[in-house]
Amino acid sequence: MDPVNAPVDDCVFCRIVAGESPASVFYDDALILGFMDLRPVTPGHALIIPKRHAAFLAELDETTGQHMWTVAQRTAAALRRTGLHCEGVNLFLADGKAAGQEVFHVHLHVFPRYEGDGFRLVGGRSRPPSRDELNINAEEMRRALRELRNAP
Repeated sequence: MDPVNAPVDDCVFCRIVAGESPASVFYDDALILGFMDLRPVTPGHALIIPKRHAAFLAELDETTGQHMWTVAQRTAAALRRTGLHCEGVNLFLADGKAAGQEVFHVHLHVFPRYEGDGFRLVGGRSRPPSRDELNINAEEMRRALRELRNAP
């Protein structure tokens, strides 16, 4: 079955929220759950998820999204206070298969970084865009944001 269209019953994160699958939880409130990643990029790699299922960022209500960010900020600060090797912190959210999303329940990765940890984001354009391209993209974004504000 296509993971994007899988029922919520098949969602590993929903099973964790329901207490049906184990997790090493470090944060739990009415909206958000924070737990350690099973496949950490570095030791201390954490996940912040909404308790209510949302496959994609656009499906997540803004209040929960804002709270996720607040919990992620606090998690990053906590990582710096642990004994874990942490010279910096990355926040990463993949929204959609093309972005690298593998579990189709919104989740924000928070992981400690240090010189020589081996993690790299690779790719991107071979040449920087022109100012005209940037202006065209900015206009498209302004138009789309106006449409979203006017949507019911």
